[in-house]
Amino acid sequence: MIFHPTILALLTASTLNALVLMAAALFAIGLLRRWNLADGSPGQVILERRTYLVSTAVGLVLLVQFVGLLLFVYNAERMSVLFSGAMCATGTLNVNGYGWPTLMLKMAGVFLAVLWLAVNQADNLARDYPLIRRKYALLLLMAPVFLAEAILQALYFLNLDPAVITSCCGSLFSDAGAGVASELAAWPPRPAMVVFFSVLGLTLGAAAVLWRAGRGGALFGVLSLTQFVVALAAVIAFLSLYVYEHPHHHCPFCLLKAEFDYIGYLLYGLLFAATGYGLTAAIHHHHGRLPSLSGVLPALARRHAGRALAFLLAFGLLAGGIILHSNLRLIQP
Repeated sequence: MIFHPTILALLTASTLNALVLMAAALFAIGLLRRWNLADGSPGQVILERRTYLVSTAVGLVLLVQFVGLLLFVYNAERMSVLFSGAMCATGTLNVNGYGWPTLMLKMAGVFLAVLWLAVNQADNLARDYPLIRRKYALLLLMAPVFLAEAILQALYFLNLDPAVITSCCGSLFSDAGAGVASELAAWPPRPAMVVFFSVLGLTLGAAAVLWRAGRGGALFGVLSLTQFVVALAAVIAFLSLYVYEHPHHHCPFCLLKAEFDYIGYLLYGLLFAATGYGLTAAIHHHHGRLPSLSGVLPALARRHAGRALAFLLAFGLLAGGIILHSNLRLIQP
């Protein structure tokens, strides 16, 4: 099983990502110790030139992280037919104790990538590199996360045993079970919808304010993250039920199946895009106060806020359309 092309691709990508980031972290230690833009020595010039090479390499690695998350989930869904008891990616991730931690670290890596790419883009817009220390300090935090992900993913694939009888999504995302997933599944539809659409409305409002007036970047960043968490909870609590048209099927992964028109890929794609642009807009708005960035970064933050607004609106419309066009009625008038 370890020699499956998709698994080999995932292992290779994660290993290379971890190695590049570890090497970049070593470079970051030296840069944080020796960086001095006012120094015209050959050592400083070489250091400045190497930052372009390292930034390019890290940027490519982080873009691979986005694809890796999608491929990991897709592979988990495809492999569900190999394990007894598995009906979707949930069962595949439950085969051993490394599946879910790997998925969580991959998601964390995506958002860390968004943060770093946003800071790097801002830093490259000014000649005095005002954020260079911050972005390379961030690399020191990211490298262990990517290394842990590569190790856990390798352990996950190496310990896949087709003889194991795994648990399906019906047991994990059950309103009668224990744990966070079961608590979300047991969340009553009416209050869940109120919370979901309220947070969505607040986030849309904050995005519109930042886009049109250039204000409220910090609030929008916090609301973007909050909206992401609430949206995932809403998928488990009620949105998935409307897709399946079944009052007890809460699985967030069965949305990726062909019989449901792969709607999960569109739903999650819009959510991740909205959150990514929201965080980027917030970071750029915050750093737009720096003198060397004040002329370009606020306008860029507003453009990112506009993109986040568009993706978030599309996500909200899709969620509303799912509810309105479903034959299931969880809330009676």
